[in-house]
Amino acid sequence: MKNMKRILAALAAAAIALGLTACGGGGETSGTGNGEGEYDQVVYAYATFNNIPATEDLAPVQEAINEITREKIGVEVTLMPISVADYTSKVSLSLQGGEKIDVYQSLGNFNSCVASDMCYDISELIDEYGAGAKEVVGDNFLDACRVNGALYGIPTYKPYALTPMLIYREDIAQELGLDIDSIQSVNDITPLLEQVKSAYPNMTPLAPVQSGTIGLHMCMGDVDWLSDDYYNPVGVLLDNNITVTDLYTSDVFKERAQLARTWHENDLVMKDAATTTTTAAEAMASGNYFGYIAAYSYPEEDTAASLQAQCGNYDIAAKILDDAFLSTGDINAVSWMIASTTDVPEAALAFLDLTYTDEDIINLLIYGIEGRDYVLNEDGTVSYPEGEDSTTVPYTAQLSCGTLGNFFKMYPTEGTNPESLAWEEAQNKEAETSVAMGFTFDSSSLKTQYTAVKNVISQYLPGLLCGSLDPDTELEKFEQALMDAGYQDILDAKQEQLDAWLAQQ
Repeated sequence: MKNMKRILAALAAAAIALGLTACGGGGETSGTGNGEGEYDQVVYAYATFNNIPATEDLAPVQEAINEITREKIGVEVTLMPISVADYTSKVSLSLQGGEKIDVYQSLGNFNSCVASDMCYDISELIDEYGAGAKEVVGDNFLDACRVNGALYGIPTYKPYALTPMLIYREDIAQELGLDIDSIQSVNDITPLLEQVKSAYPNMTPLAPVQSGTIGLHMCMGDVDWLSDDYYNPVGVLLDNNITVTDLYTSDVFKERAQLARTWHENDLVMKDAATTTTTAAEAMASGNYFGYIAAYSYPEEDTAASLQAQCGNYDIAAKILDDAFLSTGDINAVSWMIASTTDVPEAALAFLDLTYTDEDIINLLIYGIEGRDYVLNEDGTVSYPEGEDSTTVPYTAQLSCGTLGNFFKMYPTEGTNPESLAWEEAQNKEAETSVAMGFTFDSSSLKTQYTAVKNVISQYLPGLLCGSLDPDTELEKFEQALMDAGYQDILDAKQEQLDAWLAQQ
């Protein structure tokens, strides 16, 4: 098993000797139980990129966590792992239907969670019940989860600066003599994909990273999505210009849509990439694909190592396609929130705090039970038990390791480069930063427009950026449908709020 340091993104730091045992950096997190033998009940809903464990396999992990939380904070936790493909919709529907969820995460949709009144304002609770997490994350990054002064979440503490990469089969690249060093941007990939297709006519060179995207939205240069993302209504800042721009009429979007169309028409990308439910790892493991485009916060070597076990018995490598760029959305994309419907906000936040400060809690959540689900090696790294992998062990959330709590308290996985943490720290400090860092757009007054515009985006965007729709004929229709749905209202509101925010800086 290699080191998985992903997503979504999402995804968001430095190797800091924190020395924290719990809340406040040295003491115990404030207890919330109702008395001896009585414990507040907290449901923790988290996305997993791995298999959903059977109930009997999840139970020992949950009980091991509760042995800690009962003593430390007077809380019992119910774990609710949800497939990443269903996570956002299931959490939203569950909360709307009154199902008990107390702690959940955003996956690139922080702003919509706030706008939909799904989040509890923890401003008055953070210092008592979440002080450890606050100290770990720091005020600057914590501010990325504030909207109009209210604190609605805590960012996952991880490397934040995402770098777009081509993940590819190194064995094929070496066999065909592909000039990987010639790749300086996504535009340089086409000749290599054509070489692969020529040598392997039955192979599809490029797989989608997930349903509806082949990764081109990650390769548009310095884009600040201003609290939105690829899947939601967007008015963006391009190349650090302070004028809110419609992404879909920009030159870079048109170029990427045309590139996707070229790949699609020449059989260089999965034909049904816009609608498939197949993940990149599944596609690669099948042996029928050469590579895919995704963004990671880690060096090429570590990124490849982390994906090796997930992509089948093939040698995997990675090539950076562009520089990292850091904006508010990169910080809060994967954030942890207390549900607005919770009946135990203090207990929920106290448990969330432990996922940032307690090494045992976070490693139980990620790796499960030592000896059964993973092996702790003498050098402090972890691997799967002999003969097992991520698909056969009873429990693992290893692919979710960059989305849960404190990344830097997780056991490193076998094959990790010890110099990686320094690289990740440098990326977070040196990555170009948006002029609007810290700005969060409040879309609560635009719910109708957001719903209508999002429906239009869902109809057109996957096809345009996966190549199944012809931009020469469909892009104009897309733009008109957006305006008919109220898109201009969103652009105007973003500019107005951004101008007001800039005036206060």
